[in-house]
Amino acid sequence: MLDAVVVGAGPNGLTAAVELARRGFSVAVFEARDTVGGGSRTEELTLPGFRHDPCAAAHPLGVNSPAFRAMPLERYGLEWLHAELPMAHPFPDGSAAVLARSVAETAASFGPRDAGAYRRLVAPFLSKWDTLAHDFMSLPLTALPRDPVTLARFGLAGLPPSTWLMRRFRDERARALFAGLVAHVMAPLEGIATGAVGLVFALAAHARGWPVARGGSQSIADALTAYLKDLGGTVHTDYEVKRLDDLPPARAYVFDTSPKALARIAGFGRYYEGYRYGAGAFKIDYALDGPVPWTAEQARVAGTVQVGASRAEIGTALRAASREGRAPDAPFLITVQPSVVDPSRAPEGKQVFWAYGHVPNGWTGDLTDAIERQLERFAPGFRDRVLARATAGPPLLAARNANYVGGDIACGAASGLQLMLRPRLSLSPYGTPHPAVFLCSSATPPGPGVHGMSGHNAAKAVWRRLRES
Repeated sequence: MLDAVVVGAGPNGLTAAVELARRGFSVAVFEARDTVGGGSRTEELTLPGFRHDPCAAAHPLGVNSPAFRAMPLERYGLEWLHAELPMAHPFPDGSAAVLARSVAETAASFGPRDAGAYRRLVAPFLSKWDTLAHDFMSLPLTALPRDPVTLARFGLAGLPPSTWLMRRFRDERARALFAGLVAHVMAPLEGIATGAVGLVFALAAHARGWPVARGGSQSIADALTAYLKDLGGTVHTDYEVKRLDDLPPARAYVFDTSPKALARIAGFGRYYEGYRYGAGAFKIDYALDGPVPWTAEQARVAGTVQVGASRAEIGTALRAASREGRAPDAPFLITVQPSVVDPSRAPEGKQVFWAYGHVPNGWTGDLTDAIERQLERFAPGFRDRVLARATAGPPLLAARNANYVGGDIACGAASGLQLMLRPRLSLSPYGTPHPAVFLCSSATPPGPGVHGMSGHNAAKAVWRRLRES
């Protein structure tokens, strides 16, 4: 009998498996797709030689993850590549605000009226980032805070809505960039704890950057898999699990799935019925005949580029997709240009480019024209560079990854109390009605992103159970 079986070979499932195998437990992973990866894959979606990331592409939380940093993943081929600028936020006049490794450079891009306010905002936390990140990403009760005072101070700044935090800034440049950071979790700007979301992304970029993985995001999953196998674990692909009886006997079962999929497989009935799914994504992967012709010089050297003319425009786009049930006319876009730092992703002289906007959950329309009109505002002539595109709205995203219900790439709405209390109100969010069954997906704290911490935290609950039995 195995000690643990993990269902789903995404970053969280693989991290949970590694953490258990490192502690001497026998572990097997079962994945429905023919390759590992989940939200960390790389495929030729457009033309031969163009390697795209169908899901996550840039990894500020991955490079800062306490779980990943404790593993020798570089021995298994994982290499983080950093663009000259982690992130840029261009404006229609050709200027840009930036999120640089340097706090001073970032603050200077906001202008003199907001430079000091930004420095004062991040200064109390940046020098203690490693401890804060561990405490923040290990919550809830998986570990006692190492620095409860700093964590409490962070909570005071981050628990209010981001719109309150943005009152510190007087000009549009800082407000727009910060609103864009919050929008990475696809939540309205007015929600509780959205200030913490923006702060985490800003601090992560200052601490260790906003990199891509050499060769594509698949290398993260591949490194985790290779490490797991060296630890004695096994991985089985092309193995769909429809009920617990499909799995071999084990002392514990760990699911890197959506909560409702787990309930269906394990026979938990309506246990997760109240779990909400949020806005969907409409994503386009481009093969380009050269770099994106951004008007703003800073955007040309940034790994990630946020596209939204103002805080108001970003807020309107988020409300349309999240609350009003319609696709925005001017979508806020998150874009990644891996070829700026990794020429291996495309044939010589060509580039891959990644972009998505927010749409209602389950939306079946086509946002391509709206996305490209928005890109043309900030990069005139963009369409002339397009060699091929691969579009994926909510139905296709959900077909590629069962955790993306209705195209929700956060595996559940990251808004309201559900941003912090996932997947339901519980002191043990990784536990389920069955003492031997656990949940480790992004539906559990600390939530979405390729960082493995949901798997790490769930593994703690599992090995405590195994040692007790």
